[in-house]
Amino acid sequence: MWGLMAAGLAGALIVPGVNAAGDPEAGKTKFYTCEGCHGVAGYTNAYPTYHVPRVGGQHADYVVSALKAYRSGQRKHGSMLGNAANMSDRDIEDIAAYISRFRAINVKLPVTGNPAVGQGKAESCGGCHGEDGNTTDPNFPRLAGQHESYLIKSLHDYKSGARKNPIMNGIAEGLSEEDMKDISAYYASQKKGLTIVED
Repeated sequence: MWGLMAAGLAGALIVPGVNAAGDPEAGKTKFYTCEGCHGVAGYTNAYPTYHVPRVGGQHADYVVSALKAYRSGQRKHGSMLGNAANMSDRDIEDIAAYISRFRAINVKLPVTGNPAVGQGKAESCGGCHGEDGNTTDPNFPRLAGQHESYLIKSLHDYKSGARKNPIMNGIAEGLSEEDMKDISAYYASQKKGLTIVED
């Protein structure tokens, strides 16, 4: 679909020396519960249909906070709750350390929105997520190289209040459908960013 299999790890690399508090080698083994979705290029959620997010290269600290939020039920998603429910803090830190080592380069996902227009609309996002979606702040997620459909779904959830974050809820409230598509297209079209996790 859209040639995503070819775009999966083409141009991906493992960055040495990028570690979280966890053990990336232990995390590689523990990631088996995650790889059925996050290790498959172009894999989609059944309903509603959107691409499962790329997590390779995401900040370890952000991954830890997201998995803990799924584990506690603060962040809602049936499959993620099922996977995170029995993870210890150590498991979460190890998985985060493992996936944070990945980066995609020279990979540009296909998009339906207008990335050039989206770049201008995304200016207010750069303070947290970085100008090109590759923020260096570990408290905020990288968006570069993320699937357009996942970003659109996330913005919809922030706008509706289904996903809670005071900053994102306020920002998404003022976005039109076209704004969401264009901003998502801009971040998805970056050539350096997130990838699937696959050794």
